[in-house]
Amino acid sequence: MFDMFQDMRTRIMTDAGFIAALDQSGGSTPKALALYGITEDAYSSEAEMFALMHQMRARIIMARDFTAEKILGAILFERTMRDTINGTPVSELLWRDKGVVPFLKIDKGLEETRDDVQLLKPISGLTALLSDARAFGVFGTKERSVIHAANAGGIEAVVAQQFDLAAEVCAAGLVPIIEPEVNIHADTKSEAETLLRDAIARHLDQLAVGQEVMLKLTISNEAGLYDGLADHPRVLRVVALSGGYSTDDACARLSQNPKMIASFSRALTEGLNVAQSDAEFNAALGANIDKIYRASL
Repeated sequence: MFDMFQDMRTRIMTDAGFIAALDQSGGSTPKALALYGITEDAYSSEAEMFALMHQMRARIIMARDFTAEKILGAILFERTMRDTINGTPVSELLWRDKGVVPFLKIDKGLEETRDDVQLLKPISGLTALLSDARAFGVFGTKERSVIHAANAGGIEAVVAQQFDLAAEVCAAGLVPIIEPEVNIHADTKSEAETLLRDAIARHLDQLAVGQEVMLKLTISNEAGLYDGLADHPRVLRVVALSGGYSTDDACARLSQNPKMIASFSRALTEGLNVAQSDAEFNAALGANIDKIYRASL
């Protein structure tokens, strides 16, 4: 297990590629299915909905172009981690057969907005979940909170909570992806991003030797704003979320930030449809993968 974890760490730190976000859950699942051509009248229960979502994810993962050549890692929903594809646990299949490093989304949603931010809801059963993730061969976790405006107190609260959770993840032997998303529609987005960068830098400096994190950040208005964070000795990699930008816009913005790589979800699945033949599906997915990969170089 240790050697496998070190191989994953080396891959995440040094290789070219991007991280596929396959972690839609809860309220985001119906929208993701609808974009795939499966409307809500096609299922009558949550179990049926998630089964259809798993079929979509399995089709993506097993596609011809979903390989280590351009994809570094994949972020999974907890149900996906506990499920199988062709009888093999998903995280095992990703690493053993595809060379793709598995991550797990562990957050349970967001609190109501306060001080212009949304903190993480409490994560019940966290210790057991992290232990299970490690046993499944997962490398790291992802946890998302949201910043809506340049409120210094709110931003500090988001970052402090993220790093407190990161310490628990590190103690469990996993690498946390800290994700304090900045709302792309915020009137004070640029100012919020500067406050966020500075708050993250302060908390990175307080990490103990041996504690390593990744950062998942909204692509900043100012190119290169997060370069200093990418160079920090406690940061394995900085990845970008699209945050609602169109695929073309997100890729164009990302290409101006050479120290960030992509971790897109909607952009990865754009144009995919349940009714497509395998050839059509593979062609559409392959084009998306290539576009995101090139923007991540």
